Amino acid sequence: MLRSLYAWTLSLAARKAAAAWLALIAFVESSVFLVPADVLFLPMALARPEKAYRYALIATAASVAGGIAGWLLGYYAYESLAKPILEFYGKLDTFERLKSHVTEEQLGLLLVTSGLAHLPPIKVVTILAGVVRVNLWHFVLSAIVARGLRFYLLAFLLRRYGEPIQAFVEKRLGLILAAVAIGLVALYMAYRLIAG
Repeated sequence: MLRSLYAWTLSLAARKAAAAWLALIAFVESSVFLVPADVLFLPMALARPEKAYRYALIATAASVAGGIAGWLLGYYAYESLAKPILEFYGKLDTFERLKSHVTEEQLGLLLVTSGLAHLPPIKVVTILAGVVRVNLWHFVLSAIVARGLRFYLLAFLLRRYGEPIQAFVEKRLGLILAAVAIGLVALYMAYRLIAG
């Protein structure tokens, strides 16, 4: 099922309404969808490099809006809507562990790491932010920074290096962003140790 969903998402890049599909996929990825918007963003930016930054703006704005929808699901409809979604994707246990231990400060860091490198999956973090009542404006600012950084970095790389960078982006960018996310966590932990 996942492979066919991935193939369908990838096929959307060739359509005339690809930008609208990108917005939709980026929106639902942040709250309920399994396939990341990168699957659609990459071929679109490669096919039309002059529009890569426009696509980054669309993906960022829609992803942040989808994150707000995830936050609202967690805040207002956890039991009735969000919990069944998390169960469907097999993320409920991860969610429950995070919920029982996370502070608002740690959640701010998770918003950045999930937005950059999907660690943990962004839909888990957006719903969690609503459940634990993270300040909405803090949430939105974190989402703009993390998702914007991810999509604009992809746009820059694809515009600058074109198709030769595609294999690198598809195979290694996730690892690089995961390393950045781990670095942020390490910095946070060091700060907490020093501060006290």
